[in-house]
Amino acid sequence: MGIHYYPLINKIINSLKLRDSFYLPFDASSKQAFSKPFITISREPGSGGKPIAKLVAEKLSFTFVDKQIISEIAKSTQKRKEVIQAVDEKSRSAIDDIVHSLLNVDYVDDLKYIQELVRVVLIYAHQGHCVILGRGGNFITPFANGLHVRITAPYQVRVQRSIDYEGYTHQQAVDRIAEVDKERHDFVKQYFRKSMNKGNAYDLTINTTYYDIEDSRDIIIKAFCHKFKRIDRYLALLK
Repeated sequence: MGIHYYPLINKIINSLKLRDSFYLPFDASSKQAFSKPFITISREPGSGGKPIAKLVAEKLSFTFVDKQIISEIAKSTQKRKEVIQAVDEKSRSAIDDIVHSLLNVDYVDDLKYIQELVRVVLIYAHQGHCVILGRGGNFITPFANGLHVRITAPYQVRVQRSIDYEGYTHQQAVDRIAEVDKERHDFVKQYFRKSMNKGNAYDLTINTTYYDIEDSRDIIIKAFCHKFKRIDRYLALLK
C-alpha cells in the first residue's frame, strides 16, 4: 500500500464527524477521490463469503484485502498483529477498554482501532481494483464508487458447512456461528450505527444455498460490470 496516499486519506478522515464515539458516513465532497472501482463483500459465517471474495479478486486480477488490514493497523499503532486480531470486527465498551488497558500494555483502545481501520479501508478503496472482505467496508466507503455485496445462507446450511469444511462438531459449529454472527452484528451496530441485515446496504445479496462459489463469483462480476460500464472501467485504469 503506497504511503503517499495518506495525506489525502487523512483529509477525508478529518472530514468525518465524530459523534458519541461513532463515525458518521463521510460527505459527498470526498467521493471524487475514489475514481477507481472496488468491491466490498460482507458475509455470514459459513456462507462461503471468503472463498467467493478470493475467486472474484483472482478473476478480475484485483487485490484481495483481508489480513493486510490487520497488518496495516498493527504497523500504524505499533502493536503486534495478534493484539489487533483479538479485537478485529468486535464491539467493545468503554469499561472493557479501561480494564484491558490497565491489565495489558499492548491493548489498543476501540476508537484508535476504528480510526485506523477506516483509514486503511479508505486507502485500499482509493487505490481501487480490490475486493475488501468484511470490516464494515460497505459502510466506510462511498456507496456509488464500489460494488457492495452480501453473502448469506440459511442457518442450518451454514452450520452443516462448518461441520463439513471446518471440521467442527455440531455443537462447536452452532457455538462458533452464534459467536461470530453476534460479534460482527454488534461491531457494525456500535461503530457505524447500521444493521448488517438491511438489504439497501448492499447492491447485491447472494444466498449460496444453491450457488457454488464459482456461480457466486460470476454473478458478482456480472453485477460489477453492470454497475461500472466498460468505458468507465477503462477510463479508471488510465487515471
